[in-house]
Amino acid sequence: MGFHILEAVQAWHTPWLDWLMIFFSRLGNGGMLWVVVTVLLLLHKPTREAGMICGLSLLFSLLLCNLILKPLVLRPRPFTQQTLDLLIPPPTGASFPSGHASSSFAGATGLSVIGPKVAIPAYIVAAIISFSRIYLQVHFPGDVLAGAVLGIGCGVLARWLVMHIQARNTARKTHCGGDHYDR
Repeated sequence: MGFHILEAVQAWHTPWLDWLMIFFSRLGNGGMLWVVVTVLLLLHKPTREAGMICGLSLLFSLLLCNLILKPLVLRPRPFTQQTLDLLIPPPTGASFPSGHASSSFAGATGLSVIGPKVAIPAYIVAAIISFSRIYLQVHFPGDVLAGAVLGIGCGVLARWLVMHIQARNTARKTHCGGDHYDR
């Protein structure tokens, strides 16, 4: 079924859409877009919490997707199973799950703590980056879907962890009478 979807998407090719999908795919390479956004958030005190959540989301995504699942599953990429004309250099490594989708949805989920004005565009960019991997025939749709779900899960886990740590620190400060101890 994965090849049927890949073949159906090939009917959409136009020069401007090819350029756009290559651009968005490169934007997602190594999760660099999301890393840059994370660093910018960390540098600005009002958005530091979102930056921590984004950074932790990306770390979880890297660990689970690239270091655990890809080597464990070792699913071949579509172009290794069928002769396909690629518009980008063939990526190395396993296909499942999509690292582009995982890091993009982890980053977007981390950014969602800021609010819908940031979350909606972030999720749109994450979806376009993820779809670009199907369009460019370097991932099966299931790889992208699994990466997106994994990324969202990493974002939710990171948000929970940061909020849990902050709540513990707040409770500790309240219990101890402030930020410093009288000795």
